Amino acid sequence: MKIKQLSIFLQNKEGSLYDALEILTNADINIKALSLADTSDFGILRIVVDDPEKGIEILKENNFLVKPTEIVAIEMDDSPGGLSSILGIIKKNNIDLEYLYAFTHNKADKAILLLHTDNLDELVSSLEKEDVVIVSPEEVYNL
Repeated sequence: MKIKQLSIFLQNKEGSLYDALEILTNADINIKALSLADTSDFGILRIVVDDPEKGIEILKENNFLVKPTEIVAIEMDDSPGGLSSILGIIKKNNIDLEYLYAFTHNKADKAILLLHTDNLDELVSSLEKEDVVIVSPEEVYNL
């Protein structure tokens, strides 16, 4: 149950983020979660959208460099210590995370954590052994 995330490489110049998001808006693609990291020359916009295939297509048609990446979504407690309890499981299993980001939704006291590592199968297996809820792609795309 891996989520398809879009990684979009943006020039680090005024308006480039707006341009990418406006293209998605005009194609009626809804962003469910996003993360933006930048360097001096470019930024990487990571997004989860309701229709990843359409998002990839429309961004490529508009000359954006976009790469689909698989990530894992889990449900965690939206309370103090919720994230650290998940990170404790990951540390215990010696899994090296590359990045993560999270968002809240309409489930009371719960948040969705999006995770990426080189070995997603090992990550999922380790989390499932600890009874962590893995969220399906359909649920994330339709939140």
